Amino acid sequence: MTLTPELLLHGYSIGVFPMAEHRDDPDVFWVDPKRRGVFPLNRFHISRSLARSLRRQDYQITVDQDFAGVVDACADRADTWISQEIRALYIALHDMGCAHSVEVRDPGGRLIGGVYGVVLGAAFFGESMFSRRTDASKIALAHLVDRLRRAKFTLFDTQFITDHLASLGAEEISRAAYHRQLRTAIDSAAHFLAPAIAPAQDVIQRNTQMS
Repeated sequence: MTLTPELLLHGYSIGVFPMAEHRDDPDVFWVDPKRRGVFPLNRFHISRSLARSLRRQDYQITVDQDFAGVVDACADRADTWISQEIRALYIALHDMGCAHSVEVRDPGGRLIGGVYGVVLGAAFFGESMFSRRTDASKIALAHLVDRLRRAKFTLFDTQFITDHLASLGAEEISRAAYHRQLRTAIDSAAHFLAPAIAPAQDVIQRNTQMS
């Protein structure tokens, strides 16, 4: 069966997501973890060091200005699951308005960090992130979480959990609990592009108030 953007969205709607073994792998397989990583949107943890990085303001945040660039940067590592087919599918979803990126740029406009994912209803399925400067991916995540909260999203799926994500507030839940959250989220409405890009101090303050 040919994997299409529409089939990809259907997979997300039933709780599975695609991966490839490596960038040159012609095959794509579906993953349905027994334990799922999620970010509770009211418990994103901004450490003192991350707060300092956010306040430095030696960067700029953009949204959906270079989706393909973020995907390519995420795949620019020795071992990646982002094959050419998967890359093409996510870019097609972006063209359909179903996938988005948050970019972090240096003062010269160069891409130094970012995160991208898929949107379905009030669910955001985080796919990958990258960093070319200390804390750049964390800055992207902080702005992403703040945007999701203001846009009325209810689920931020991280697929798997890592020590890095756990340090920022992500947690692991059962497949059954995930599916309950998923059903509620995809039946709800949220608008990723509606919120304006927030000043760093507002991002810090809102997370401090709600964490």
